[in-house]
Amino acid sequence: MNLLLRRLRPALLATAMLVLPTANATACDLQTCNAAVDVVITNAAPAIFQDISPSGGDATLVLRATTLITNAWYDAAAPYHGDAVGVYTRLPAQAAPPPGDDTLVNTALLYASYRVLQSLLPARDAQWRAMLADVGLDPDNDSTDPATDGPVAIGNLAGWGVVAGRLNDGMNQAGTEGGRDYNPLPFADYTGYRPVNTPDLFLWPSRWQPDIQRQGIGLYKSQVFVTPQYAYVEPYSYDDPQDYYIPPPRDSRLLPFRRYKAQADEVLEASANLDESRKLKSELFDDKIRSLGFSAVFAAQTQGLSLWEFIQLDFLTNMAAFDAGIVIWQWKRTYDAVRPFSAIRLIYGNQPVTAWGGPGQGTVGDLPGNEWKSYLEEADHPEYPSASACFCAAHAQSARRFLPQGDDLAVPMGPPGFPTDFPMGSSKVEPGVTPAADTTLFYGSWSDFETDCGESRVWAGVHFRAAVEASRELCSVFGDQAYDYLQSLLDGTAPERGPSVGRYDP
Repeated sequence: MNLLLRRLRPALLATAMLVLPTANATACDLQTCNAAVDVVITNAAPAIFQDISPSGGDATLVLRATTLITNAWYDAAAPYHGDAVGVYTRLPAQAAPPPGDDTLVNTALLYASYRVLQSLLPARDAQWRAMLADVGLDPDNDSTDPATDGPVAIGNLAGWGVVAGRLNDGMNQAGTEGGRDYNPLPFADYTGYRPVNTPDLFLWPSRWQPDIQRQGIGLYKSQVFVTPQYAYVEPYSYDDPQDYYIPPPRDSRLLPFRRYKAQADEVLEASANLDESRKLKSELFDDKIRSLGFSAVFAAQTQGLSLWEFIQLDFLTNMAAFDAGIVIWQWKRTYDAVRPFSAIRLIYGNQPVTAWGGPGQGTVGDLPGNEWKSYLEEADHPEYPSASACFCAAHAQSARRFLPQGDDLAVPMGPPGFPTDFPMGSSKVEPGVTPAADTTLFYGSWSDFETDCGESRVWAGVHFRAAVEASRELCSVFGDQAYDYLQSLLDGTAPERGPSVGRYDP
C-alpha cells in the first residue's frame, strides 16, 4: 500500500492543488509526466475558482471550460494514435510516439490548452504564457505547419479548432449570439428569460423564486438564472435535446396541498437529521471540480491508464456531463419549479419547525419556518430536475463504460476507494466547526458515488427528492451516448463536424 501511495503522490498532489487559490506549478518532464494534470489542471483549476466559480458549483460555466480544455487535449493527441480523428479538427496523422516517451503528445496538448485558455480567460494571458515557458516551450510559436513544427503546430491547430468550433455554440461566450443586442456581455442570457416571482414577492407558489444571498457583512445579491441559454447549446453526442423527456414536478404544484407540503416536510426532516458525514458529502458534491474532476484523475492514476487513455477518460466524462446539462436546462426552463426554501417559508410562516439552525447551531426545534435556510446555498436556477444528480449519473456511467474496473473504485492493496480529505474545521459552511477531527471520505464504487451525489442535494436542502429521482432515472443515457461518440472518434467513423451553432429560434 505504501508503494502504491508513493506512486499516486504526484497525481494526488496535483489534484489537491485544485482547491488552492493560486497555481503552484509541478515540475514536468515532458517525456514522462502527464502534462494535462501536472501543468494544465494545476494552472487552470485555480483560475476557474477565482474567475468563474469560487465554489466550483456553477456547473454550466465550469463544465463548459473543462469540456473545451479536455476536447483540446483529445484533438491534439488524436493524430498520434492510429485511426483516431478529432472532434473539430482532422489533422494529418503523425508517427506514433516511441513507447514510454510522451514528449510529442504532452507538447501538443499543452499548446492546444494554451489556445483554449487564451480564449476562455484572456485576462490571464501572462499566466498561460508562463505555463508554457515553465516547461521549456515557446508561447510565441504560432506555427500551423506540422511538417516543420510537429507537435507545436498540431497543438496550435487543435486548440484553435476547438475555439472556433465552440465559440458560437449557444453559450454566448463572445456576447454576440441569439440575434439580440440588448445584453452583449459574455455568457449573458439572450433569450429573454424572466422569473415570474421576485426575491420579495412570491405570488406563484409552484414557480422558481430567486433568493437573496449574503455575500459578506452588509452585502447581498439577488439571484439571476445563470446561462438559461444553455438549453439551446449544441451537444456533442446526440442531435436533439427534445428527444429526452422528463415528466413535470407534480408535487411542486400548490394543489393538492398535502403533496406540496409532504415534499417540503421531507426536506425539513433531512435538515433536522444532518450529521457530519452528510454535511461533508453535500459540500463535496457541490464542488464539481473536486467531485467530478478529482474522481476521474484518481481512477485514471489508480487503474494504470496511459496518458492517451487518461485524455480519453477526462474528455469523455466532461462531455457526458456537459451534454446532460443541456437537457436538464431545457426542462429547468420549461418547468421553472419552486425551490424548497420558498415552499417551506410559505407553508410555515412564523410557525416553528425542527431543522438545522445555521452554521454551528446544530438541530433546533423552534426555528420559525420563514427563517429556515438550506445547508448549502441554492444554485442560481430553478429547482427541477436536479442538475447535480444528472451530472453525477452521466459522469459515473461514462466512467464505468470506459474504465477496466467498471464500477469499482477501490484499489487492490491500496486505498479503499476515491478519497477526499477534510481537515478538522475545513467546512466551507461551518468553518472551524465541521469536521470535528480530520476526516477522509472514501467512495469504493461509482454506484455509491452517484447515489450519494443525488441524495446530498436533499440532505443539503436545495432539492426535493423528485428532482433527484427524475435525473437519476434519465441521465445515465448521456454517459452511454458520450461513450459511443468517443468510440466513433477513436475508430475514425465519426462524421466531420463544422463549428457548433446554438439552436435558439426567437
